[in-house]
Amino acid sequence: MGKPSTAAQNRYIAKAYDRVNLTLPKGRKDEVKAHAEQRGESLNGFIQRAINETMQRDDASSGEGGDNT
Repeated sequence: MGKPSTAAQNRYIAKAYDRVNLTLPKGRKDEVKAHAEQRGESLNGFIQRAINETMQRDDASSGEGGDNT
């Protein structure tokens, strides 16, 4: 079986994912990308991890996200 077409990939991505447009100062993207790659991550993977870890830390410091029963 061949590689999926770009159109098919785009349809899947549109159905399965939300997109966020991130704006950074000039040069910052390259800096963040290099940081991610040094850790064996993609830029997208690094940004997702940074968001997840920050949300977990914020929830822990505010007492949210745990079992409050």
